[in-house]
Order: sequence, then C-alpha cells, then structure tokens
Amino acid sequence: MKLAIKNMVCNRCIMVVENELTKLNLHIKHISLGQVEIEETLNREQSAQLAESFSALGFELIDDKRTVLIEQVKHLVLDLIRNQHNNTNLNLSEIISNQIYHDYNYISNLFSDVEGMTIEKYFISQKIEYVKELLVYDELTLSEIAYQLNYSSVAYLSNQFKKVTGLTPSHFKHIKENKRKPLDKIHNAG
Repeated sequence: MKLAIKNMVCNRCIMVVENELTKLNLHIKHISLGQVEIEETLNREQSAQLAESFSALGFELIDDKRTVLIEQVKHLVLDLIRNQHNNTNLNLSEIISNQIYHDYNYISNLFSDVEGMTIEKYFISQKIEYVKELLVYDELTLSEIAYQLNYSSVAYLSNQFKKVTGLTPSHFKHIKENKRKPLDKIHNAG
C-alpha cells in the first residue's frame, strides 16, 4: 500500500516516519520524500491511528489526488535544488512534466490555485532558502553557491536574493538571526 505524506521534506523526516511505522509494526517496502510503500493494507482504524501519530509529529496523510500531485511537485523542486544542482539542461516545466507525467499547464494551474503562488515562485523561494542555509554554514563562497545552484552569475543570484529577502547576501550573512523559515511556512510567502 502506498501512502502520501505531507510535510515530509528532509532525510530526518524520513527517519521519523520510519520510526513511527516501525512502532506500529508496519513493514516498509520503499520510502522517499513524501511517500512510503508498506507491505500491509491498512483498515480505517489503522489509517486513523497512523494519521493521528503523524499529525502529532507535524506530518499529514494525504488521500486527495490533487494534494498528492502538489506534494510531488514540491518534493521534486526540493530535490532539484538540493541534490541535482547543475545536472540538467532542461527547464523547470520540462522536468516537472517529465517526472510527474502530467501536462505542465494542468500542474501549474493546480499548484497556483491551491498554493497561491506559481511553481516558479515556489522554486525561487526554495532556492533562496537554500542559499541562506549555505551562507549560514559559511563553507562556500557566493561564487561557488551561484555555480552550484545554476545561476548565470553572482550578480543575478545577488539581485534575486535581494528581491526575495530585501537584503544583499553579504548583509544577510552578518545578521545571523531568524534567517531561515521552516519549509512548511514558505507557502505563506506571497
């Protein structure tokens, strides 16, 4: 049985979900961001118990197909930003429609209707959040960050960063407090 899980956005989330499923004596076939396949088929009572357990941990079982599709887009965007970096020559719309197997216009309109922002805006906001994280870690130069995240130049990264945050990357680096938003709060940015 496949389960779609909202707010499962990082490797730590995968570990938490794994632990919760193990506590409930459920056997995992496959687990990835936002999705788990278990060997068992859950009855209503088990589904309710699992939903309650997940809710206490900040996760949500999803059964609505539209919501599942939106979560797939979000996880794909996060994967593109954090793991694939420069590994693709395709544009965002091609990648999304190829990976999710739906017409991009349908996906884009659905995402905008439900999330209140375009996929592109969501992509940029997630990219900037990752830039913030990399700046705070202070392990890469701005040039290295721009290259890693496939920006055409440091100037373009800096302009986009300032447009989204209101700060230059160097000013941001010096502030060091309240820099990052939790991923589940990004959708509220407009």
